[in-house]
Amino acid sequence: MNTNFFELFHLPQSYAVDLQQLDSAYRDVQSQVHPDRFAMASEAERRVAMQWATLANEAYQALKKPLARAEYLLKLGGVDPELESNTSMPVDFLMAQMEWREELAEAVSSKSVPALSGLSSRLQSEMNAMLSRLGSTIDQEQDLAAAALLVRKLKFLHKLDEEIENALDAIG
Repeated sequence: MNTNFFELFHLPQSYAVDLQQLDSAYRDVQSQVHPDRFAMASEAERRVAMQWATLANEAYQALKKPLARAEYLLKLGGVDPELESNTSMPVDFLMAQMEWREELAEAVSSKSVPALSGLSSRLQSEMNAMLSRLGSTIDQEQDLAAAALLVRKLKFLHKLDEEIENALDAIG
């Protein structure tokens, strides 16, 4: 099933998504294809309903999260963000990465909850700004190559923030 997720939910193909409209469309699709509605149907019909329900779940998960939505839009535009293979980043971002990593290491070694929380807060702020830029880069500028770079940066920041959360959990 190569159904466009936006078409499945009758939404415009855009980074900017009305989440309430997405939720409503998801519930509508799920109500139509939910396996319980096909309990008395043939095995083939039940299997198709299950495939549609699975597709609806996958589409909903991809479109409700901004970063996943951006990745999906890149895919639709034929752009591979090369998340695993392309590690090249602008020098300023590389320098910031090094500073954040050093700050994380210091906070972990000193078991400083305030330092970890502060770093997480700054990263959240940076991620929010990048997500905002990502939206305009995709929808207004339609620059998918620049959007792919932002996606790679955001993936790094999410990973770093997860490490901070894990460190906070370990400290207790």
